[in-house]
Amino acid sequence: MTNVRVAAVQASCVLMDQKATLDKVAELTAKAAAQGAQLVVFPEVFVPGTPVWMDTQLIWDGDDDFFRLLAENAVIVPGPATERLAGLAREHGVWLAAGVEERERHGGTIYNTLLYFSPSGVLAERHRKLVPTGAERTVWGMGDGSTLKVVDTEFGRVGGLICWENYMPLARFHLYAQGVDIWLAPTLAPGDRWIASMRHIARENRMFVIGVNPVLHVDQIPAGFPHRDRLVPAQYREEHGDWLEEGNTVIVAPSGDILAGPVRQREEILIADLDLGDVLSGRRHLDPVGHYHRPDIFRLLVDTSPRPPVVETRLGDGPMPSAAAVGNSGAGGARG
Repeated sequence: MTNVRVAAVQASCVLMDQKATLDKVAELTAKAAAQGAQLVVFPEVFVPGTPVWMDTQLIWDGDDDFFRLLAENAVIVPGPATERLAGLAREHGVWLAAGVEERERHGGTIYNTLLYFSPSGVLAERHRKLVPTGAERTVWGMGDGSTLKVVDTEFGRVGGLICWENYMPLARFHLYAQGVDIWLAPTLAPGDRWIASMRHIARENRMFVIGVNPVLHVDQIPAGFPHRDRLVPAQYREEHGDWLEEGNTVIVAPSGDILAGPVRQREEILIADLDLGDVLSGRRHLDPVGHYHRPDIFRLLVDTSPRPPVVETRLGDGPMPSAAAVGNSGAGGARG
């Protein structure tokens, strides 16, 4: 095992502006790389930002203009935005993990997606959030098991889940079984209870955890944003304050000890040096998919097949697949 320097980038997007937010990703990636980071991690749906209206508006209450802006600025994979992100990873020689709002080239559904780019500028992996939480279901579709994979790097295996997916124990276990050493948890979750979850997950699999959040103040909503005056109603601000996203970024050791953060209510790049040998030594006491597992008692079955909306076949090529075999999780053609 080896050492690696990581950067967790807590920053503000330029809300619903893909190009301007990618410019910010470029600036912040350069800053992280200048500090020696080999792995740079951005928050959940950072490009082009969180659809904040899902928490501030009643569903269907005139949010079509907001959603159209999101769809027009969403990231198509592959496409110009992924080419830019790949170029940044290649330019700075870093592994780059970035949360994006993803849309199929010919579709209208948006997915909460985490993209992994290698230092050679290759899109190494893509994960779509399996279950949007609460009001998120009014905006995002659901991913499928084909994107539940970890990524091999020169310093260890990197993987993780998005926000409250981290509370899905079977999803965690499936990724643990793939030998993940550094766990990425891009999230919108605030507060100390989330930090406690990050510390628990680090101890549970004896791995490093990088939890990274966006930060956004109401004053940072662009001046020309559609219906800006009603996007964040006064009543909402009275109840929740002026921080739409207050940040909560943290880096945790396999012991559960906090290495950096949590940082809130400001932009900041957290830097930490990780000794991957700590993962091996920590698993001497507890390896939840090894000596501390009982596969003779417990079994996990995971369907990792993609779930496109249509499966085509030609007459004479064999029997039509059953409805159960075809399935449809709403992943809109996810490919592993």
